[in-house]
Amino acid sequence: MEPAVSGRALEMVYRSGSTRVRALAQVSLDIFCGEFLLLMGPSGSGKTTLVSILGGILTPTTGEVTAFGTRITSLSPRQRAKFRLSLVGFVFQGFNLFSALTALENVQLALALKGLRNSAARTSALSLLDEVGLAGKAERLPRDLSAGEKQRIAIARALAGSPQLLLADEPTASLDADNGRMVTTLLRTLAKGRGCAVMTVTHDSRIMDLADRVVHLEDGVLKT
Repeated sequence: MEPAVSGRALEMVYRSGSTRVRALAQVSLDIFCGEFLLLMGPSGSGKTTLVSILGGILTPTTGEVTAFGTRITSLSPRQRAKFRLSLVGFVFQGFNLFSALTALENVQLALALKGLRNSAARTSALSLLDEVGLAGKAERLPRDLSAGEKQRIAIARALAGSPQLLLADEPTASLDADNGRMVTTLLRTLAKGRGCAVMTVTHDSRIMDLADRVVHLEDGVLKT
């Protein structure tokens, strides 16, 4: 089976004055459709840098990324933005919900960015909230939701437009053990049910048993 996303010989070097910091060193990694992959490693190991490159947010110093038949490292910034909007969903540790918008409105906003509005956006947003088990809390503001519920809203928002690649960066870091496992189980279910490629960045060893594959990143070096 061909990988959905393939990163080859990825190097990332940051410069601060005369100092060079190598965040990634010759990293090569494939992600497959229907796979739930865990990327683990300590803080500062380069995990967020790697997921940002694979998702088309950052461009590596050297190396290339091919995603769904497109070499995204060769795209212009505008083309990469279009790629992310159409094919990638992101879930972050801090939820990044708009506090003044309801759960439903947070999801509808993501759909609007992808061209779906009015009653069609509302119907789709309700369906996504139902998929993560929160249709009954569609009119709640983030302040009225638990941390686990807020992360599930963030996942529903990330699913707007049916992305083929879902990247979750430390989605359980702000959650207790039970909610962390619930969110991780949901991400795994999405990989299997939707057939999308899902990579979760984490240092939480409690969820390793849910993964199809676990890879480790230490000091910018990938260790499978």
